[in-house]
Amino acid sequence: MPDADACVVLDIRLRGMSGLDFQRKLADSGISIPIIFITGHGDVRMSVRAMKAGAIEFLTKPFRDQDLLDAIHIALAKDRERRHRCAEVARLQARFAALTPRQRQVLPLVVTGLPNKQIAAELGITESATKVHRSQLMRKMRADSLPDLVRMAEKLGISSGDNSNH
Repeated sequence: MPDADACVVLDIRLRGMSGLDFQRKLADSGISIPIIFITGHGDVRMSVRAMKAGAIEFLTKPFRDQDLLDAIHIALAKDRERRHRCAEVARLQARFAALTPRQRQVLPLVVTGLPNKQIAAELGITESATKVHRSQLMRKMRADSLPDLVRMAEKLGISSGDNSNH
């Protein structure tokens, strides 16, 4: 997929399949792109279905050109935000992958706010080893502070108390 903001303006009625079916096929394929539906034959049920499936807008013909342009701007902004979030998570995942298995065990315990002594006891290691692992994981994750590390862990889906190796 190109590295540019994108959206799809899609008519509900397509040859061979409905726009709603096409929307579902995109989702099933893992393609996350904002969709703006336009139609001259829509009803409330159809618009609700489209919106529940993630459509940005559902415009019924005739509509003002400005309404379509506004919807496109919103969709492009949403796509830009999504792509930035995905890129950030990918960077964090790469940093997480560089952690040793032990550092991966220490991380969720650190983000719960446990002191080094308790982390050491939980993992059956010395407090000084815990300090080293903690320091190394902070450096590898490029975390400036504990709150920074907590935010990173949340974005990675690492919950407190999850000391698996992912």
